[in-house]
Amino acid sequence: MSIRTTAKARGGMIALTVAVGLAVGVAGCGGGAGDDKKPHRSASTAGHSDPSAQEGQSDTPLAELKGSEGLLLQITSAQRDSGGFLTVNGVLKNDGAKSLLVPSALSGNETEIIRNGTSLGGATLVDPQGKKRYYVLRDTEGRPLTTTGFSTLKAGDSLAVFMQFPAPPANTSEVEFQLPTFASAGIKISG
Repeated sequence: MSIRTTAKARGGMIALTVAVGLAVGVAGCGGGAGDDKKPHRSASTAGHSDPSAQEGQSDTPLAELKGSEGLLLQITSAQRDSGGFLTVNGVLKNDGAKSLLVPSALSGNETEIIRNGTSLGGATLVDPQGKKRYYVLRDTEGRPLTTTGFSTLKAGDSLAVFMQFPAPPANTSEVEFQLPTFASAGIKISG
């Protein structure tokens, strides 16, 4: 095999590895020990969920963030994945007395993310120790690696959500989670 053929093969393997990694992120897989046995839902089929019904997550959330018009976001886990990602899982609830349209501001203000519909693409993590801000990852077509495709939540309903970020350095154990229209909160990273 020539050097040129080996370089092409290696480039193809790298591209395949990246594509598989992104496909796993789009499917909403959180990664981590034992997750390969759990059923995963895509963002469009996430449906309504109770945080205690989700495997591997405690009944006590890492943080509760209050948003506009009775929206509540409970962060249930922030898990490092072996691929260098950090997946934040949670439950978006409508604690209000009436159905509400989820604010489009949650998608953020980047044109590439907005064009893919309602999402949690506006979420960021701030590492105060490393003085860095991390944005939601995107696939090769600009879609955010987060729950998408939701618009209305009825009173009392909840929706399981996820957001995937680049992982901060291993020595960073806590970050500040921010989402437009919600109060910010510190969350502890596991894994």
